[in-house]
Amino acid sequence: MKHLPLPSKLFEENRQRFIKAMQPNSIAIFVSNDAFPSNGDALHVFKQNSDLYWLSGITQEDSMVILYPDNSEKKFREVLVLVRPNDLKEKWDGKRLREAEARAISGMETIVWADTVDALLQGWIHAADTIYLDSNENDRKASLIRSSEYRFIDEMKALYPLHEYKRAAKILKQLRSIKTKEEVAVIQKAIDITEITFRRLLQFIKPGVTEYEIEAEIYHSFLSNRAEGPAYHSIIASGDNARTLHYVFNNQECKDGDLVLMDFGAEYGGYCADLTRTVPVNGKFTKRQKEVYNACLHLHNYAKSILKPGILLADYHNKVGAEATKQFIKIGLLSKADVKNEDKNNPAYRKYLYHGISHHLGIDVHDLANKHQPVTAGMVFTVEPGIYIEEEKMGIRIENNVWITKNGNTDLMKNIPVTVEEIEKLMHIKK
Repeated sequence: MKHLPLPSKLFEENRQRFIKAMQPNSIAIFVSNDAFPSNGDALHVFKQNSDLYWLSGITQEDSMVILYPDNSEKKFREVLVLVRPNDLKEKWDGKRLREAEARAISGMETIVWADTVDALLQGWIHAADTIYLDSNENDRKASLIRSSEYRFIDEMKALYPLHEYKRAAKILKQLRSIKTKEEVAVIQKAIDITEITFRRLLQFIKPGVTEYEIEAEIYHSFLSNRAEGPAYHSIIASGDNARTLHYVFNNQECKDGDLVLMDFGAEYGGYCADLTRTVPVNGKFTKRQKEVYNACLHLHNYAKSILKPGILLADYHNKVGAEATKQFIKIGLLSKADVKNEDKNNPAYRKYLYHGISHHLGIDVHDLANKHQPVTAGMVFTVEPGIYIEEEKMGIRIENNVWITKNGNTDLMKNIPVTVEEIEKLMHIKK
């Protein structure tokens, strides 16, 4: 890991939250993600299963977390399973965790090597009534690949067909959506690195710079500040490219007079930041660009003002849509007749704002949550309205990350420049 050690208390508290939700005499088993092949004999960089990481802080492949709070042997109530270190393999692939190191990260006292766990696990399962197994229940999931947790489900049901099985994901969707203060502190660190990077970019961007050069600056700044890297593929979209929401090519020249939309965020300690800013390539907004930008900023601030405990996300998005309609009339994108004659199932404002305003944020950029649950204290959201105008080849989006508290919300990105005046001033400082 590149980041400084996180407090094991973070993961200890997460485990206790999960254990409290388990049925009596039940066991929960979590397995690592696969190491996915790319081409030839190469593998993609390993990415740990988010649920296993949330419970343990362990990023090493072929790991397991086993929770059996009613185990008659106290030392086996929380078990971390690791691959036994092998001197020869480590000469090729690098050092693997030792017991003391794993304890310091996870706060789990009992470490069991993977080549000895099967016999122990069989006895524990025979004593348990219920087995919790993990699955990927992110509502945005689209991959058809049968990953490690689903293969493990098949194996367990074949070995132990008469047990009662429960979905760990149903519990985790609730728990992971509510962040502890320790988790928010790590998210804030990812945000702080992202802020440093954005301020660096304001001094770097000028006509003739390419999108990929901006992306390179982001990587350099992230890694220089101990981030693991980008939390997701950075979107660097200049000119009309900004109307493509998940633009990935990042290969065009940034031209004088255009805007460049940058959607990027650091990953630190397994947690994500997610920032979007749109700035003028030459450091000066045109009159029209400023007008549209300020309309987008108004929507951003309005959305933050109503994103509070108790509101349903569907109602929240509808309210922001109604405010967007007013703003789009004001800046000449819509007429009153357009609104009067709109299809209520496809409101007129959707022509210029065709995505949601907020999503949960945490270990995953699109983090786990029940979208039908009212907004609750402890949740962390993005707030990211945009305005995309095909006729003017212009796209603007403004995104901050907010932490919901019982008294409202806290903008974790409040120190990152966002107004036209702030951006222009910083872009014109002598480079």
